[in-house]
Amino acid sequence: MKVVLFDLDGTLLPMDQDIFVGRYLQEVGAKGAQKGYGAQDLVQIVLKGFEVMVANDGSMTNEGRFWQLFMAAFDGERAEHEAVFEEFYRNEFARVADGTSPTPLANEAIQTLKEKGYELVLATNPVFPRVATQERMRWAGLNPEDFTLVTTYENSSFAKPNLNYYREILTTIKARPEECLMVGNDMQEDIVAAKLGMNVFLVTDDLINSTNEDYSQVPQGDRHAMLRYFKELPNRR
Repeated sequence: MKVVLFDLDGTLLPMDQDIFVGRYLQEVGAKGAQKGYGAQDLVQIVLKGFEVMVANDGSMTNEGRFWQLFMAAFDGERAEHEAVFEEFYRNEFARVADGTSPTPLANEAIQTLKEKGYELVLATNPVFPRVATQERMRWAGLNPEDFTLVTTYENSSFAKPNLNYYREILTTIKARPEECLMVGNDMQEDIVAAKLGMNVFLVTDDLINSTNEDYSQVPQGDRHAMLRYFKELPNRR
């Protein structure tokens, strides 16, 4: 094993998903009202945007898929709308951090693996732009430079739980499934990588298991157990 892939939300960045989404949509709505889109109109297009990115077939990036939807709903120049979102993610989005509970265990885990010589990928669902992902990484106390790849809507053409999302990562980093470990808190979105032959570790803090799958045989534990697991991995240097 030479590569460790990490989910972000609920894994390296502790959060209650429902609280986070609620705070996020509240701020999106406020921005929509401020900028003349209409609060609910902007919230609805963002929610629909997530849906079309999750359903993306790989024929364009998730960014392209989102803006195809957005520009069919709103008049004006795409660059002007993009500037509004850039402003939002650099300013108001910071308030959404209230819905998260950062832990120093996240960066300790990353540094432990770096020192052992593992390649690291932030395999967060790529339905956010780079600016929003880097902001959430900042909340989590993570340095983007520690990762070979950070998946965002700009560089991804699929999304979780589509196995093609993981295949795309493998192609990008030139690795085989059995050379990788996927670490996440969502049985359906993260641990699904095992179907490709990846090793997996389920973080049971903030566990998401929407279809109530049996995970008793999956390597698992809370974030402290996750860190102990990493410390026991062999050195690659």
